[in-house]
Amino acid sequence: MLSDPEKKVAAEFEVLKEKNMYGKKVIGIARTTFLIGPDGTITHVFENVKPDGHAEEVLGYVNAAPRKAS
Repeated sequence: MLSDPEKKVAAEFEVLKEKNMYGKKVIGIARTTFLIGPDGTITHVFENVKPDGHAEEVLGYVNAAPRKAS
């Protein structure tokens, strides 16, 4: 989880998108989950995330992902 009130990280990750809210166009954050590996690289991106069931979806992906040998 990350707090980003100035939206600096959101801009870097390109998740600021134009949305339509009550008929008015606004810039908002697209719900996106990034899995980041121990080396700091992005290993997977989930876009257009819906909250219901998403934690289970991510956990399933993590559990199914092949592991690198140490």
